[in-house]
Amino acid sequence: MEDSILNQTDNALDELCRLVKTLRGEKGCPWDKKQSPESASIYLIEEVFELVDAIESGNSEHIREELGDLLFHIVFIAEMFEERKEFNLSQVARSITEKMIRRHPHVFGDMEVNSSAEVIQNWHKIKLNEKKDLQKQSLLDSVPAKLPALIRAYRVSDRVAKSGFEWSEMGENQKDVQAVAAGLQVEPENHDKRPTSRQVGDLLFALVNMARLAEIHPERALTGSVKKFETRFKKMEDLIAESKRAFDEVSSEEKKRIWEKVQRIVP
Repeated sequence: MEDSILNQTDNALDELCRLVKTLRGEKGCPWDKKQSPESASIYLIEEVFELVDAIESGNSEHIREELGDLLFHIVFIAEMFEERKEFNLSQVARSITEKMIRRHPHVFGDMEVNSSAEVIQNWHKIKLNEKKDLQKQSLLDSVPAKLPALIRAYRVSDRVAKSGFEWSEMGENQKDVQAVAAGLQVEPENHDKRPTSRQVGDLLFALVNMARLAEIHPERALTGSVKKFETRFKKMEDLIAESKRAFDEVSSEEKKRIWEKVQRIVP
C-alpha cells in the first residue's frame, strides 16, 4: 500500500516537472519563459502567505490548493537553476533529506533526548557547526534580511538567546516595555512631542522579546488581534448599515457607543 502511494506521488511530481519544462520550453508560454528566479521569488512570497491564510482557515480543500501553488513555484524555480546547469530538483530533495537526517541524531543516530526543548538546543548546536565552514561574520547573518520586521525581530532575539545571550528576563523586559511606553506621548497637534520612529521601534522590539519569553509567537498573536478587530469593525459597519445610514454619516460619539456595544457582542 505504501509503495503504491509513493509511486503515485512520484508520478505526480514527474508530471509536474514535465509541465514546468513545457512551459519554459521553446513552444511554451511567453510569460513563463521570461521569468527569472528573482522575479519568481516575489510570487513565491505571496504564495507562502496565501498558504498561511489557508491553514488558519482550516479548510482542507483550500490548503491542498495553496500547497499545490507553492509546490509549483518551488519546481518552477528549481527548473530555472537546472537550465543554468547549477542544480536540479532531485539534488534539492537529496540535500534537504541529508540535512534532516543530520539534524535528527536522536531519530537516525545514537543521541538520546528527553524533551522537545533538548531537540531545539541540539538543532541549534548542529546548525552552528554546519555554518562554521561558511564565511559568516555574525550569528545573525543567517536571519533573512527580507523577513517581515515582526518575524525578523522574533528570529533575531531568539537566535541570540539560543547562543547564550539572554539579554532580558521576563520581569526586566516588562519594565523595559513600561518605561518605553511611558515615555511615548501621542500628541498629533504637537509635532515636537510625537513619538519618534526609533522610540516606537524600541517599544515593538521589547514587546516581541516579551512575547518570546512568554513562548508566544508575536506574528500569530498580532494576526489574531487584527482578525478580532476586523470582525468587530465589520459588525459595526453592519449595525450602521441596518440603520440605513452611510458609515461617514455617523458621528464620532455614536461610533464610540456602537463600538462599545460591538465589543460586548464580539468578545
